[in-house]
Amino acid sequence: MSRLKVLVAGRGGQVARALAASAPADRIQAVCLGRPELDIRDAGSIARVVEATAPHLVINAAAYTAVDQAESEPDEARLVNAAAAGVLAQAAAARGAPILHLSTDYVFNGEKPDPYLETDTVNPLGVYGRSKLEGEQRVAQSNPQAVILRTAWVYSPWGKNFAKTMLRVADTRDELAVVHDQRGNPTSANDIAAALWAIALQYAENPKAIVPGVFHMTGAGEASWAEFAEEIFAVSSAAGGPSAQVKRITTAEYPTPTRRPANSRLDCSHLAAIYGVALPDWRSSTRSVVEELVRTKGWSA
Repeated sequence: MSRLKVLVAGRGGQVARALAASAPADRIQAVCLGRPELDIRDAGSIARVVEATAPHLVINAAAYTAVDQAESEPDEARLVNAAAAGVLAQAAAARGAPILHLSTDYVFNGEKPDPYLETDTVNPLGVYGRSKLEGEQRVAQSNPQAVILRTAWVYSPWGKNFAKTMLRVADTRDELAVVHDQRGNPTSANDIAAALWAIALQYAENPKAIVPGVFHMTGAGEASWAEFAEEIFAVSSAAGGPSAQVKRITTAEYPTPTRRPANSRLDCSHLAAIYGVALPDWRSSTRSVVEELVRTKGWSA
C-alpha cells in the first residue's frame, strides 16, 4: 500500500487536532472531517462520507466528552458515543477497513487497587462511562477489525482540558484546591496521535498487522490530579507562565454531578506486546504541552 488513506472522525477534538497536525503526509493521506461535512449524529451523513472518501482505515476521535453534563443529556451522550460509533464502525467494515476507536478509563468504577487490565470487569459509574462502554460493544460487534483503545486524563494545547484550566485559573489566583485522592495516567493528545499513526503505519505495511480487541493506551507513570497540577505549575513557572500553590483536597471536598473513579490507572503492557507501542512518561509530555501553552498564552484561548 503506497499511501494509506485515513478518515479521521471528529475534526475539532483534542486528539483529532493532534492527528491532523502530525499526520506523516508522505505515507498517510489524512482526511479529517467534522460538522458540517461529517455529522456524527446522522447515520446518513456517516454513510455518505465513508462512501465518498473510500478510506483504507478509519479513526474515530469523535466523542461526547462532557462528563458531568452527560447526566442531564443521556440521549445525546448515547447517540454520539454509542450509536454513532457503531454506525461508523459498520460503514468502515462494509469497505473492509479497520477502525481505531478511542474509549476511556470511565468504563471502570475505580475500586481496584492496582492498574486496570483489559480483561478486568467493567462497571461505569455514570452516563458518560456507560455510553462509552456501549460504544465499545457496538464497535466490536460491527467491525471484525476493530481496535478499541482506552485512554485517560487527556490534555493538549487545544480545546478544554485540565492543563489549560489550571493555567487559566492560576493567572488570577494564588492558590487552587485540587483533588488528591484520585489517581490516573495523564495523557497528551499528541502522544495518542503518534501512537494511532504508528498503528496505522503498521497496517499500511502489512494489512494482516491489525489485531482486533481492546487495548489500554495512556501516558507512562501515574499521578493524582493535585500532583498533575503541581507539575503543570512547576513547568509553567520555569517558563515564565502563571503558577499557584496547590491545596490538596479529597473528592468529598469537591463534589461533582458524576462520581469519578478513584483509580483510573490503566496497564498498557498489552498494547506494547501486540503493537510495540508505548507512550512516553507523562512528565516529559506535560512539559512539552505546558511550555507551548506558556509560549502562546494558549490557556486563555
